[in-house]
Amino acid sequence: MTLGAPRWKVAIEKAIAKYNNQTVIQIATIDSTRPEGPIPRVRSHVFREFLDSPTNPALSLLLSSTDIRAPKVRQLTFEPKAEVVWWIEGTNQQFRFIAEVYVVPTPTHPLHSHFTRSLAKAAPGSALALFKNEDWESKRVAVFNSMSARLKAGWCRPVPGTRIEGGQEEAKKWPERLEEPDPRLPKEEYEEAKRNWDKALSNFALVIIDPIEIDFVDLQETPDRRTLFTKKQGATDGVWEEEELVP
Repeated sequence: MTLGAPRWKVAIEKAIAKYNNQTVIQIATIDSTRPEGPIPRVRSHVFREFLDSPTNPALSLLLSSTDIRAPKVRQLTFEPKAEVVWWIEGTNQQFRFIAEVYVVPTPTHPLHSHFTRSLAKAAPGSALALFKNEDWESKRVAVFNSMSARLKAGWCRPVPGTRIEGGQEEAKKWPERLEEPDPRLPKEEYEEAKRNWDKALSNFALVIIDPIEIDFVDLQETPDRRTLFTKKQGATDGVWEEEELVP
């Protein structure tokens, strides 16, 4: 059992401190809308940061981001349990998370009430329960602002996964960069920049990953090591139980 920052989190922080470009994770969900029946869906995300509670370092949230219009949002609203995989090539380490995954849209979006209900019902012992008083809108805006102008422009595009009417010639008209509007710009230019900025920010959503179980495979050691970290059922202090497994 571990108290304090769990060993799986320490390993991730150590790895990405050395290999800070290896922050791509995969999130798998279930799509129940297909005519052939439920099927798994997986896509890559970028890990943005850990959100640590000052009252309990054993419980941390992982943050990523998405477009609120993406199909995965509907899938996670219907079933918040998902699997997250993170392979860090530089250290030959793999982390597989079973987690509750939540989406935080702008407060004016209809799904924001779904998040606030999930937050209110967060069970003691979950990391999310430690952040019931967090200013989630300020966090959402701060993460958006931290991104490059090129990445911000991606949230100005039409709905992800829909047909491009007009083909690549139409796609060339999409904004390539998105800078915060400068009131000193000419009026028409400022108004267009403001519309694009507001549109991108309204489509931008945080993704919160609250781990329940982590399967950690470490291939940099000899012999290889594999450890299963499980959050102790019923514990409110964030105790993680560790079990050695065959790699």
